[in-house]
Amino acid sequence: MSTESRKTLHKGANTTLAHGPYDPYSLHGFVNPPVVHASTVLFEDTARLRDRASSQYTYGLRGTPTTTALEEALDQLEGSAGTILVPSGLAAVTVPLLAFLSAGDHCLVVDSVYSPTRQFCNGTLRRMGVSVDYFDPHVGASIAELMRPETKVVFLESPGSNTFEMMDVAAVCEAAHAGGAVTMIDNTWATPLFFRPLEHGVDLSIHALTKYPGGHSDVMMGSVSATAETYKRLRATQLQLGINAAPDDTYLVLRGLKTMGVRLARHQASALELAEWLAGRPEVAEVLHPALPSFPGHALWKRQFSGSSGLFGFVLEGSLARANAFLDALELFGLGYSWGGHESLAVPVDLSDRTIATGPQSAGDGKGTLIRLQIGLEDVVDLRDDMETGFRAAAAV
Repeated sequence: MSTESRKTLHKGANTTLAHGPYDPYSLHGFVNPPVVHASTVLFEDTARLRDRASSQYTYGLRGTPTTTALEEALDQLEGSAGTILVPSGLAAVTVPLLAFLSAGDHCLVVDSVYSPTRQFCNGTLRRMGVSVDYFDPHVGASIAELMRPETKVVFLESPGSNTFEMMDVAAVCEAAHAGGAVTMIDNTWATPLFFRPLEHGVDLSIHALTKYPGGHSDVMMGSVSATAETYKRLRATQLQLGINAAPDDTYLVLRGLKTMGVRLARHQASALELAEWLAGRPEVAEVLHPALPSFPGHALWKRQFSGSSGLFGFVLEGSLARANAFLDALELFGLGYSWGGHESLAVPVDLSDRTIATGPQSAGDGKGTLIRLQIGLEDVVDLRDDMETGFRAAAAV
């Protein structure tokens, strides 16, 4: 069967993930790409050495067949013109910001952004002479009023980190482009299976591959997938900074991709079932899950997204001491700052770094504590029982 014939079979998401663009018959029929550990690349003669710009591989840092396989797989999922790989999700945020911002530029960042992104913007970018302002995630096309002649980047995240506000991505991107800015989005929550940002006008789609693509809490990596207009500058910045992904980590993400679709289906179903259950609990003031019809951004989620993942939040009524008792009583839920793996996690959320009050009004000042849940692959009945234990411990405070 020819390569072109095989490609025509890649219709559904899980079929695409299982087969991907890698051609096993290019390497003796082995179904997985090789793990290439390399620094030095040899050239057959001086002519090829001097003309290395025309060679696909020239040095390990610039890419190997292993990194190419993952880049191409992500391009297929994203519909992008090119993808770069970096050692962490945060690096996937910082590299494109460094690529498209210079001293004197202005950057607009959604206020519900991932906290380390905010720290980079407030620290490194401002130290470099970049002006940073934060905007309400509900701004939509009105972001045009915040644009300046020197605004070069508009950074989005939807749903918002920890508080899950939904954005009208296309409206924001249209206004940003009209003002001459490049748009980028942290799309880790949805993955390209549930949201394809480039189809909504985004220029650069950012992922922490640490999360659902890796899927097993044992690897750290990030990716940025770009349009044809932005890829060259993104790639050049990556190479100038001298960072790429390690071959063994790349292989783990390639392997994780094969089952990401079936895992996400499980994460989605379990999280939604538990979110609906929590919404009926008397101890819970509010559930923050975009796929719930009661969530304020549900209509936007339904219009733009094709699914939801396993990460959401809820507000536990009462004091921080009650929240601590709830969390400390959990046995199946681990207390840890990550998500997207096979295990369930829970953490209290601190919203003190927000500049705009868009989070739940039922949290803070002793009214309640926002708790973020990552729902893993365990049985829902066991996770529910574990939270029942937590609620009993909280009631005893």
